[in-house]
Amino acid sequence: MDIVKVSEAMVDKYASELPDLAYSTGPVSYDYHFGTRALFDRAVLASFRTPETLFGWDATHFAMEGEEVLGFLVSYHAPEFRQRINALGPAWQEWISNGEVSEEEIGGLLERSDHARWLNPETRPGIYYIHALAVKPEHRGKQIGVALIERAMEIGRETKCGALELDVLSDNPAVNFYQSMGLELLAETRAPKPMEYGVPPEFRMGKKLS
Repeated sequence: MDIVKVSEAMVDKYASELPDLAYSTGPVSYDYHFGTRALFDRAVLASFRTPETLFGWDATHFAMEGEEVLGFLVSYHAPEFRQRINALGPAWQEWISNGEVSEEEIGGLLERSDHARWLNPETRPGIYYIHALAVKPEHRGKQIGVALIERAMEIGRETKCGALELDVLSDNPAVNFYQSMGLELLAETRAPKPMEYGVPPEFRMGKKLS
């Protein structure tokens, strides 16, 4: 198995891998944000194809066996998080102009995202941030997640970041995995409106890298 930094040349071949992997990291939260799975998939695919956005290929690593994708990691310097969210804005307008989605759909997405923004505490300079990490169900238990998070720690150290942080829904079994990797609970955040729709509190977890 190899941990491979995604290049632009890989995008067309592997774009179809992204939606299921990304969705698996927080189904309840994404259902609340996007309203429909179709809109979520469209957004993730558009983001993967667009560097400097939330799921951009420039921030993605794949765990691979030959040409098969086993899992993925999306990570970057923490202050980029909000910048990458905003960078996908032009895509929303393009979809509305083309009639691919309605203004109501995008308006609902933006309203719900505003309600849920409290689930992600502000990110700080000097922190390396894991936005998403997932392994396909059929490949779990093979230390692939360990290899991915260790790669994130390596990048954090290489870029002189003092700590690694991530956000994870409190009911996600991955909490135990992150604890086993030395991450500690730093904060628990609650957003009332998302919680009304079944979105649980979120944990900010982290580990010093120095």
